[in-house]
Amino acid sequence: MDTTPKTWRLRVELDDSPGALARVTVRLADQDCNVLALSVIPVPGGVLDELVVQAAPGLLPADLVAAVRAEGGRCVGITAADLHDLVDAPTAALRAAALALHDPNAIAEALRIVMAADSVSITPAPTPTSPTSSDTPTSPDPLAALDPLGPTREVDFPATSPATPEAAQSYTVRRGWAAFTQVERARGQALMDLLAARGVAAPQPTALLTDDGMALVLRPGRAGDEDAVADLHSRCSMGTLFHRYHAGVRTVPRRWLHRLLSPPRGTTVVAQCADRVVALGQLIPMSTPDAAEVSLLVEDEWQGRGVGTALLAALAGAARAAGRRELVGWCLPAETGLVRTAARAGLPTSVRREDGLLRVSITTSGARVTGPGHVESASRQVASG
Repeated sequence: MDTTPKTWRLRVELDDSPGALARVTVRLADQDCNVLALSVIPVPGGVLDELVVQAAPGLLPADLVAAVRAEGGRCVGITAADLHDLVDAPTAALRAAALALHDPNAIAEALRIVMAADSVSITPAPTPTSPTSSDTPTSPDPLAALDPLGPTREVDFPATSPATPEAAQSYTVRRGWAAFTQVERARGQALMDLLAARGVAAPQPTALLTDDGMALVLRPGRAGDEDAVADLHSRCSMGTLFHRYHAGVRTVPRRWLHRLLSPPRGTTVVAQCADRVVALGQLIPMSTPDAAEVSLLVEDEWQGRGVGTALLAALAGAARAAGRRELVGWCLPAETGLVRTAARAGLPTSVRREDGLLRVSITTSGARVTGPGHVESASRQVASG
């Protein structure tokens, strides 16, 4: 089965001469391609033309690049496209700003939309004595720091300054297929300025209220949670641990705890009640760039109260921000809990047998853990089901 995408997004540089773009589109039409969208992006010294092209069956990206070159142009980037790329930039920016204002935990996703990025991750902010990703001194304005270097494929936006500088965070925005233009970086900075003015330019813990009135907080896992996570495992039944690890685990070796809380290139979210961690969810990147493996562990006493649903929704949001469209979970053949949890979170699933296990594929679109507004110290969600 041919899985090659049939719709592509191209950025091209053309000679500043009448009819140059028309000649490219005519050549594409000769190859049975349909130009679905066109936009012009100002850059120093000229413009970039961005085209969303529906290619004929069997036509490869290299064929599209060759068509541009045949008319004297230069393709500076090409990537697979979908229907979201047909939304014009101002509309996408307004929707993204509304999303981030409504839910500060969706800021990374909003930045990815506004800047047409591949992924956005939350990282420790660079310190004045440590180099940035581009090995240049830090600057209060990320655009000012990056402009002298020209195009870049990675941009950092600091979150609002916390009381303790060592806890400072930044949003690292990345794109591999084409460098960010000054216009795109300005859009990202404008979004962060807007959020800072409203006091929401940083991720917030998510407050949950179960249907029986118990309060929890969802937050990223950290190194200091090792003892709490070890205690979580000690309170779980053998059956719960077997469903999570597919092995007879009673206690977790200390060397595992760090990887559970700080997985390489992955994400961990914990659910906390008072001083107890009662659930833990993880995302681990897979070999394909748009997929991540997901796993959940919920203490027996908290199962069936919506905690797993809220965890999965939060992990789906983190996956969207990282540009991942699919979560993959592995379950025992008789286990249906993950499918039910995804359904309650509003996430579509498909299931197939593979290597004696159930491979549950979860689409990341659809679910968000949201709150009533920026006036709350944490967004709030009622966990039920």
